Amino acid sequence: MADATPSSASSAASPTFDEVFCGLLPRLYRRAVMLAGSRQSAEDVVHEAYLKLAARPQRFLAHPEPYAYAFTAVLNVARDAYRKDRRQVLVDAMEGVEEVGAGGAGGGAGAGPGGWDGGVERRHAEIEAVRLLGRLSHRQAGIVILVDLDGYTIDQAAKIMKVHRGTAARHRARALDRLRAYLVESEHGQAGR
Repeated sequence: MADATPSSASSAASPTFDEVFCGLLPRLYRRAVMLAGSRQSAEDVVHEAYLKLAARPQRFLAHPEPYAYAFTAVLNVARDAYRKDRRQVLVDAMEGVEEVGAGGAGGGAGAGPGGWDGGVERRHAEIEAVRLLGRLSHRQAGIVILVDLDGYTIDQAAKIMKVHRGTAARHRARALDRLRAYLVESEHGQAGR
């Protein structure tokens, strides 16, 4: 009986795996959407990452930066899902799905003709960012998310992604070059050139 009291006292003082992970959920979901491309896929990715981390909760809790540890798990799961999806064979054309999605987005845009549009423009920008990040490799997208969106340094991002600093910097530079090229390409397309 005497051994049970100190362990229960120490568990009350330190947060549990679920408490720490749940505290990171909003941030992980936002980043997973950028990696996976859709909200549903992001939820699946975060759930799979949770299951992987829950198998060894002490490693997660002992890590000096739990978000970095969880983000690495999310990135790995997203990459594995992408690889698995690439091996899938499409049965039907995706034209019907795209038309339904475009109709749903158009209905919301007409709601606010004047000033505030109800967040449609912001949502459109988020979707465009996800689309552009989806054109990058997972490593490139991961580095861009960590450095440019989460505010980590190149050194910290390299450590999180377990690559050399030079590799991380090269991935980021190539990713930013590709993103700039995509933006220029889309601007020329909109201008009718």
